[in-house]
Amino acid sequence: MAADRELGLGAAREQALTRGVGLLQEAWRSFDSPRPGQPPISDATRALTAGPLPEDGVGAEVGLDDAARLLDESLAQSRPRFFGYVGSSGLEVAVLADALAAAHDVNLASRAAAADLVESQTIRWVGEFVGFPASAGVFTSGGMVSTLTALAAARERALPGSRIEGVGSGGVVYAAAEAHSSVERAVEILGLGRRALHPVPVDGRRRMSPAALAGMIAADRQAGLVPLAVVATAGTTLTGAVDPLRPIGELCRGQRIWMHVDGAYGLPAAATPQAGPQFDGLELADSASLDAHKWLFVPKACGVLLVRDRSDLEAAFSHRAAYMPAEEDERHPVEWTLEYSRPFRALKLWLAFRVHGAQAFREAIGRNLDLAGLLADLVRDSPDLELVCRPTLSIVCFRRRPAQGDPDRHNARLATALQRDGRVYVTTAVVDGLTCLRPCIVNFRTTDADVRALIEVVREVGARVEDG
Repeated sequence: MAADRELGLGAAREQALTRGVGLLQEAWRSFDSPRPGQPPISDATRALTAGPLPEDGVGAEVGLDDAARLLDESLAQSRPRFFGYVGSSGLEVAVLADALAAAHDVNLASRAAAADLVESQTIRWVGEFVGFPASAGVFTSGGMVSTLTALAAARERALPGSRIEGVGSGGVVYAAAEAHSSVERAVEILGLGRRALHPVPVDGRRRMSPAALAGMIAADRQAGLVPLAVVATAGTTLTGAVDPLRPIGELCRGQRIWMHVDGAYGLPAAATPQAGPQFDGLELADSASLDAHKWLFVPKACGVLLVRDRSDLEAAFSHRAAYMPAEEDERHPVEWTLEYSRPFRALKLWLAFRVHGAQAFREAIGRNLDLAGLLADLVRDSPDLELVCRPTLSIVCFRRRPAQGDPDRHNARLATALQRDGRVYVTTAVVDGLTCLRPCIVNFRTTDADVRALIEVVREVGARVEDG
């Protein structure tokens, strides 16, 4: 196959494109299937993935077919009965946008003309959608890098010159005790040290306590520490709790402390009439982030960081490299982001908003919220099931009550059995010491029938696990 030793598809390009489109259509049709579990790995796949480096190519069609089989034998979050992790549901038009962006592979470190305009416009659109007054922002790989970027800007504002001289000790960051572990990672990476993250107690609704936060800030200042930032969570990964943003924001304004809202999962719900009031005070923050590859349905990776003032990002990241000259009043995009080499992440979200319109997203997120309410009602009405905590957004933590034996052990075994069964996919969580099932609904394809099927399968498989 000498031709396959040459890069590029050449005369086979149209044939490969036809096959590639066909495989996309097959994948999208399969998402109408309820099969979400971990499929068994075939012998053919095991043989393929154990092979040596190929010296001669197999051609585009065979290679694409192999790739499609590998994906089909992997855990697919796009299926409507996948209730496991908070992940994308693979919006079709955004998948196509990814292919277009990858084909052109524009350079986003330097000024890239239309691509720059698309990024800026999409940042404005996202800010408008959730109700945050963003004047600038950046696209990232996800919540981890978004939080890291925001806290780097907060550190430089509170401790000017720290990026040059180093941090030393004394700077502290506050987050609720149930904040995502990415906050802890960011604090570590920034050189502040894990002990610089001060966990704030939560109230009965699992939200950060503003009173406790105020007391901690006062005590830390008295001890000579410097509060750098408060990270409020808009939709915790464990239960979907939304911290009280307005009192936290007012406290941060009065104390001149950077407020970052980590809305990686939950922030899109701010655009809905059902959940919007929970996000009151978002506009007081200095920065906010969301992962569009979660509840805005586009494929990974598409994190969005919104900021009030781009100069804060420039103060934290600008280098003015000699190999990237610019006019005095001009800035390259790399001057306000961590990444030099980054994909054109904005295009998929820009195209999704342009094709479907913001209202379609509000309605889809609203349907997910309604489905979570339906699931909670079904659990409440079931004597063999127990609602562990009242849902705030679209996470519904519940567990099955076994007739005998340890409920925690039973529900852990039940989750494993459900994953092996394959009709629904659910993971576990530990809430207040209780092991429970933790379905999360962030898929625009999920329906009432899928939610009802979840309850039926939990009952059926749970009885089998108990009898076994």
